[in-house]
Amino acid sequence: MVDYIVRAALIGVGATALLDLWAQFLKHAFGLPAPNWAMVGRWFAHLPRGRFIHEDIAKAEPVANELAIGWIAHYLVGILFAGIVLAIWGIGWAYNPTFLPALIVGLATVGCGWFILQPGMGAGIAASKRSNANTLRLMNIIGHTVFAIGLYAIALLTR
Repeated sequence: MVDYIVRAALIGVGATALLDLWAQFLKHAFGLPAPNWAMVGRWFAHLPRGRFIHEDIAKAEPVANELAIGWIAHYLVGILFAGIVLAIWGIGWAYNPTFLPALIVGLATVGCGWFILQPGMGAGIAASKRSNANTLRLMNIIGHTVFAIGLYAIALLTR
């Protein structure tokens, strides 16, 4: 069990860090805005209060330390998804990784954003309430493919 937790943490943190590096690359190379982890933190902080869906998370009551909460949640979710890879394909995957399981879970993470996080924050299903919804959807798919590459790459590096 300790091996499972350590592997999930290493792989999840590494893959999430790669996703963050990708966001910084897009910001500096193309001027695209980086994710606002404070708003994600606000959304997570409202969950224990029974608020799952907001009209616009930016207009919701601010929460102390929401930026830190957002960053922590971001990395914990990355660890969770790495743990899902290991739970489905077994701890052996961490020692002999293949790309397909990482890609399957990486693309599944897109669905979590589209059907849980974005509607909950007021953007609608798959960002349907945003004027640039198709661009956001494409960026979600590309970003979470980068996350999948990170799952696979970190598993290779730490096997």
